Amino acid sequence: MNELAAQGTPDLFYLIFMIPPMLLAGWAQSQVKSRYMAARTMPASCTGAQAARRILDSSGLQSVRIEEIEGTLTDHYDPRMKVLRLSSDIYHGQTLAAVGIAAHEAGHAIQDATHYPLMVIRQMAVPMASIGGGAGMSIVAVGVALGAIGLVLLGVLLFSGVAIFQLVNLPVEYNASARAKQILPQLGIVSEGQMPMIRKVLGAAALTYVAATLSAVMQVLYFVARLFAGSQPRRR
Repeated sequence: MNELAAQGTPDLFYLIFMIPPMLLAGWAQSQVKSRYMAARTMPASCTGAQAARRILDSSGLQSVRIEEIEGTLTDHYDPRMKVLRLSSDIYHGQTLAAVGIAAHEAGHAIQDATHYPLMVIRQMAVPMASIGGGAGMSIVAVGVALGAIGLVLLGVLLFSGVAIFQLVNLPVEYNASARAKQILPQLGIVSEGQMPMIRKVLGAAALTYVAATLSAVMQVLYFVARLFAGSQPRRR
């Protein structure tokens, strides 16, 4: 029991697994910040809300509402309510940063409307990820405290839902960005000369999803490795 509890304590072994995604996450966030700030200084032909509306309407999605929300980079599409929510900077901003991010979120609305397979799977995985993210780690902690390998294993299996969600979410996000990069010049919202900055902003944002995916997967692998090590008989 004490051996299992010791294995639940973050140590050098844990750092070996988690330092790579932590470094990637930090670098991705710095890239998002620098590229977003640079793109905010570059004017666009319309605001983020106007760009999103044009994209949605061109795809026959006039029924999808666009709402302004608080926060910074809190933009998202709600497939349950069929609402695209944009933060104030993106909603009102007439910059390349605003239209790029708004177009990305509009891409999610198009995925939803066209029943993009991975988008459908992602929505199905949301409850699993929500439960696994909280309950999974709690059960692991209880299992470690009690020295119960079965509980630890159950917690790891539940937390695996987070990793599965992230693995599905990654191509969904890349696809939404690909749609944005294609439709923005098609509708004349941005020129070909402005597209390199759009690609930089969306590319930096994509790195954050890569980091989140790597982090979830590495956490699962860490616990699996610990469980495997704990199940091996000790040599005397």
